[in-house]
Amino acid sequence: YVRFGGEYPKIRHRNMKMDVGCLAYVMNTVGNIFSGQVVGETAKTLSERFGKVLQKRQSISINRQDVSTSINTQMDALIPPSKISGLTQGMFVGSVSDNFNERIEQKIFHCEIVVDAEKVKREESAYKKIPVITNFTDEDGNDRMKETVQANYRRIKEEVKQIVQEELERIKNDPVLCKLLPDNETV
Repeated sequence: YVRFGGEYPKIRHRNMKMDVGCLAYVMNTVGNIFSGQVVGETAKTLSERFGKVLQKRQSISINRQDVSTSINTQMDALIPPSKISGLTQGMFVGSVSDNFNERIEQKIFHCEIVVDAEKVKREESAYKKIPVITNFTDEDGNDRMKETVQANYRRIKEEVKQIVQEELERIKNDPVLCKLLPDNETV
């Protein structure tokens, strides 16, 4: 599936390695699309992807002598770009694909996630605080995280070198494994 969290042309522009038509190809071949608010070319592309629907329009003309009514039909976007670009928080549009065993009648949707704010508040009040596992501040209150991480990095690097040396020595002293080492391997 494709999930849009940003504007399609910007994504295409930021990643110059990506083929220009690659994202459009992905968008046109995937079955499931979910999108929140997007604007411009992305909204237009999504609207085109969702298709059109036949709309009936009725107009009434009133003049001094009579009233005339005309009814006509027109193909309009099922979800217009203006609707997609005006989505608010919690609202999204999309389309889903079905399979042979599970047919989905309503494949295209425009919906809203309804959040029970009280339930969320109760749930958040039951959250446990994340414990502080390592405190990087010294006795003077200075943050020593960078120095501590660097010291750990150097220590681990030295330990890895030591392990490699020990393993090379072990392989060198093993009559079967020593054949795996190149002739000029120094321990």
